[in-house]
Amino acid sequence: MSRATDEGFSLIEVVIVVMLMGLVITAVLSSVITSIATSSVSRLGARVETVIVNAADRVNRAPKSCDYAPYAQAAAQTEGWSPNTTTVVQEYLVPGATPTVTGTWQTGTGITPACPSGTLTDLLVQRVSITVSSPNGRVSRFIQVVKSDV
Repeated sequence: MSRATDEGFSLIEVVIVVMLMGLVITAVLSSVITSIATSSVSRLGARVETVIVNAADRVNRAPKSCDYAPYAQAAAQTEGWSPNTTTVVQEYLVPGATPTVTGTWQTGTGITPACPSGTLTDLLVQRVSITVSSPNGRVSRFIQVVKSDV
């Protein structure tokens, strides 16, 4: 009758198993970290999208004005962000001399950036360009709103 011998594992076998487990754990942890980072940027992007859509809606619904920046900045503030996360460029259309000549977009001055000579006029066409950036600056979105009596 022979006896079964219990020899166990050699040192080389143990080292190989530990190395393989280390590679697997490293790959899994790398995947988890990447998922967390992607999720964070995605969530931030969704918040920026919410702010920019809200800003565009506020500008679109605002009464005719020569300055729409406060409406766009209020959208950022409702998210708890500084108004500085929103940049607003306001212009008005100067029509061409004839119907075949293309008009040009002009920026007003001072506190009336969306009006010629600082006054509202009939048939005024205004373009409001809004850029919203996340507080950390990693995500940014841009939209334009055209307001018109025409």
